[in-house]
Amino acid sequence: MNILILGSGGVGGYFGARLIEVGVEITFFVKKKRATLIKNNGIYIESPHGNLHVPANTLSVGDAKQKFDLVILTCKAYDLESSLDDLTKVLSVIPIFLPLLNGISHIEYLRNRFGNNKVLGGAAHIASILTSKNIVKQLNPIQILTIGSIGTDLETIALEFKKICEEANFKTIYSEDILQALWDKWTFLATLAGSTTLFNACVGDITSIKVGANLMKKMYKEALSVAEIENHKVDIKAQKKALEILMKPSSDFTSSMLRDLQSKKRTEHEHILGDLVRIGVQKKLDLPLLTSAYVNISIAAQGQNMALDIK
Repeated sequence: MNILILGSGGVGGYFGARLIEVGVEITFFVKKKRATLIKNNGIYIESPHGNLHVPANTLSVGDAKQKFDLVILTCKAYDLESSLDDLTKVLSVIPIFLPLLNGISHIEYLRNRFGNNKVLGGAAHIASILTSKNIVKQLNPIQILTIGSIGTDLETIALEFKKICEEANFKTIYSEDILQALWDKWTFLATLAGSTTLFNACVGDITSIKVGANLMKKMYKEALSVAEIENHKVDIKAQKKALEILMKPSSDFTSSMLRDLQSKKRTEHEHILGDLVRIGVQKKLDLPLLTSAYVNISIAAQGQNMALDIK
């Protein structure tokens, strides 16, 4: 299978390097500057599961068109459209896409743009960053890739890719209901991002205060209510797993959204919090904590030209 990964940062760089480690042919679609760095230095990984340095192939706008069986999308959700505009300039045929983006609205966008039979569902469970020294640094041991076919059309390629991933140093799960898996992650992530940015604190600091712990639970319940009204009720097992992380005492766990906010980088608040709140508004749900978190980060982001757009 010929695989292209759009992006080589915390998600794309990590999973791509782990696949290269076991002999999988991987190419990264990146900007010219990043391509030069990778060509000269390869990709470095710092991880609790062992450090890694691998050479890697790259592709950039202006290079000759190539054919790929699978393209894994690991860009930020707000960059999806422009990234695809660039990507399609170097593709000789339209491949199958596996998006590993946060939220869920990207699924509909991709299916509308490329067709229902071109889009898998996927979720990356990992906390990792690209450091200023161009090292992909994994922040904790969690490293899970969940994939699945939306419908039955793409089961074969999804299972083929899962088999390839089984050789690599990360866990891969094939989900029979990938949309539900995406909702499971989204409700958890919205709570994590919403709470940590609202209070500018890690999970342990928030939950060390009794009322903070109660607010965390209430925010998660709000997110669960949105999933349920959209016919994607999160089961008890998934809820328990999420709450174990969200309520863990003394945990220094935080969200990439808070890290981006503190670094004055653009955030994915529209896709992680805004989309959820907008559904709540449409369905007349009461979501005071999620809405407060969304308003809070929207105000903070206004200085980066990201205006609040709830109506």
